[in-house]
Amino acid sequence: MTERGVVRADQYLAHPPGRVWQALTEPDLLTRWFMPNDFKPVPGHRFTFQTMARPDQDFDGVVHCEVLEVEPEHRLRLSWSGGHLETTVTWTLAAEGRGTRLFVEHAGFDPDDPVQQHAFTIMSGGWRGMVFRRIAELLTELDGPAEREPGR
Repeated sequence: MTERGVVRADQYLAHPPGRVWQALTEPDLLTRWFMPNDFKPVPGHRFTFQTMARPDQDFDGVVHCEVLEVEPEHRLRLSWSGGHLETTVTWTLAAEGRGTRLFVEHAGFDPDDPVQQHAFTIMSGGWRGMVFRRIAELLTELDGPAEREPGR
């Protein structure tokens, strides 16, 4: 679901909340499925994500972040600044059956700024597609063949 200035998406992951939390908060794992970083799950910690520069969008490829909220295995909220963006990203985990429903909300896009709306369009597709797919692939890889359910 989207609304003006906010991307909301969710995905079921066949892994317990503790494992999903690990993928969200361990810097080496976060690098493997998301972006290189110097993240620590500590409120007030400032860090960066490194990604591809987009000079046409006045973006140098560095996302400056601060950890705003940490509720282990439940919620992680970050400030997210880069180029023309001053936004927040909130990850929320909810146990669902044997797995986890992972929600992401990326909020604060200015609906009247064409550059931010372009970023909104790109990120909206990225959160729903590539990001959820890549975290699911990493979680499956971490489980390895011995820990997967029979028949998977």
